[in-house]
Amino acid sequence: MRLICGPMATVSHPAFRITVEKFGGCDEFFTEMINAGSLVTNGPFERYYLDPSPCPERLVWQIIGKSSELICEAVRQTVALPGLGIDINMGCSAPDIYRYGSGIAWMLRPLNETAALVRDVRRIIDGYNSSSPVRKRLSVKFRLGDDDFTDERFFSFTDMLADEGVEVMTLHPRTKKEKLTRPPRWHYCNDLALRYKSRNVSVYLNGNVRDEPSFDRALAECPDVCGVMISRASVQKPWIFYQLKRHSGEIPGGERAADLRSLCLDYISLTEKYQPEEFWRTRLQRFFTYFCDNFQFAHYARTQFLNAADNTELRLRIEDFFAKCPGEVSRII
Repeated sequence: MRLICGPMATVSHPAFRITVEKFGGCDEFFTEMINAGSLVTNGPFERYYLDPSPCPERLVWQIIGKSSELICEAVRQTVALPGLGIDINMGCSAPDIYRYGSGIAWMLRPLNETAALVRDVRRIIDGYNSSSPVRKRLSVKFRLGDDDFTDERFFSFTDMLADEGVEVMTLHPRTKKEKLTRPPRWHYCNDLALRYKSRNVSVYLNGNVRDEPSFDRALAECPDVCGVMISRASVQKPWIFYQLKRHSGEIPGGERAADLRSLCLDYISLTEKYQPEEFWRTRLQRFFTYFCDNFQFAHYARTQFLNAADNTELRLRIEDFFAKCPGEVSRII
């Protein structure tokens, strides 16, 4: 069973991947969404999105965009980069993304229009593969569709993806407006795995896997999927992939201690190294929003860390927190 670290805006960058790697890593890392328009027009920060550190051979480049032309040009620019291949985001339902015509908007357009995009991207990747010793794959991440979706429309969409040569499908089994509090309909992931098993299409399950019990429940309901993608839970627990590999018997070993104080301070330094100064605040705030859930005094820690004026003050607040709460320094994982 492949374990995949999902794409997360402001999180899925080298600093985070390095932190996950310290605990043994995972089988694949998806980048945060790369905006095709910004990439094509040489936006000032795009080089930071294209840094494959620290494990380029396990990286998937995720592209998002509003037009076929922009997405295809972005694919031309990224397909030759190190990594496993290209993923087209057709699932992000954030209002600003959807209204812009990106993400899940591609599921809601006329099917032939979306099929033309996938066909064009497939053609670009095939062209690269024909002259390269390293083969790149095409994947798509998506949801169930709009809130009034039907099985017929959903499977027509996924049949199109398979027909156009998509090799990996990642399904987050919620609709456009459904929030994370609504249980995901995991069975659709297994339905897809069985539907395309004879066509060698891999299906990844995404949604609500956050620990060993939820991992077991997901696989019990979806025994035919090829992989499990974990996003937010990996920010709170960068060691979750290590725990699941140990739990499934893939690696030996018992419990170990994680030094959370050092992890927090190291994460600031890694962010400063791999991200532009303009991004430091938002990326650190996003990380600590989730990571602070590890602490017994989570609300206090989150309030202290997120309200720091700058990184110097953030470091001081982290040191002060662990000095006042020495029991929070070490966690058994």
